[in-house]
Amino acid sequence: MLPTKPIQPSCTSEHGELEAVLLCSPSVLDVPDLQTAEDVQWNAPVDQAKAHESFASVRDTLRAEGVHIIDYSTELTEEESQLSRQLINRFFVRDLACVFGEIILPGEPGISMRRPEYIHAHRLLETWFPKQFHITANNNMPALEFGDCLVLNQDAVWINVGLRSNITSVDVIKDTLFQAGFSEIGIIDLPRRPDTLHLDMNCNVAHEDLILSKSYVRYFPLHVLTRSGARYEMPEQFLKRHGFEVYWIKDCKTVPDINFLNVNPETLLISKDAHKQMLTRHDKLHKKNIIEVDVTELEKGGGGIRCMTLPLVRKAT
Repeated sequence: MLPTKPIQPSCTSEHGELEAVLLCSPSVLDVPDLQTAEDVQWNAPVDQAKAHESFASVRDTLRAEGVHIIDYSTELTEEESQLSRQLINRFFVRDLACVFGEIILPGEPGISMRRPEYIHAHRLLETWFPKQFHITANNNMPALEFGDCLVLNQDAVWINVGLRSNITSVDVIKDTLFQAGFSEIGIIDLPRRPDTLHLDMNCNVAHEDLILSKSYVRYFPLHVLTRSGARYEMPEQFLKRHGFEVYWIKDCKTVPDINFLNVNPETLLISKDAHKQMLTRHDKLHKKNIIEVDVTELEKGGGGIRCMTLPLVRKAT
């Protein structure tokens, strides 16, 4: 549901207070067996009745925290809705677009079966935010899914060009990001495997000055772009320079442990299947308000809570 007062998209971090977020309810189609799940690149069969219960838990929890929810599936035309209801990946809205400062850039899917979702969501975003949404930015992009992007702060963006995103796409949007006020873009090229599908399945911002990351990421150099040139740095060097300590972890469950959502600087929304103790043992996290929700059925699609949420407004910190 759209707010009665127009919202102004704005995001310059992953941890500021979340004020408005785009969601999409799951499909009506079950994924009935393991073979079908493998064929559509999911991890396990999914019962959509259970998936809708999980989605409602995420939606209602965010609403209880004061976040304005927009479920874009309720804003589609009847013709669009007839198709959209059958798109099993549609609840993974993070990939569709991203708010960088005061602008919104559209994504481009890395697989063709997701293309209709992008078209539906982009039409709505262009309608709602005609000044902020740069629809033409993806005209020459081969692929860019924003699960591969972390907006670290008002100066730096971190992007993975692995399995679902392409380095050419970063070249297309880099000048727009610099014009939006960002000074550096760190590009990493992670292994092309299902468990490293997106950047946010490998690392995430857990606190205003803390990144939680799989330990292997430290070995992959970043190509750092600036207005005046480029250079290479290791991830820890890049992140430390932008004010982040890195909490390296070796043993974790890819989706529930990494793919959490910052609701505000004090609160994390995590999966009930996450290793809560892994988070709370760090000095900067043990006092966090941690809210657990059951998203097990949705996680079978290969993504987690962060994948299911597209922040439109985060309060500046």
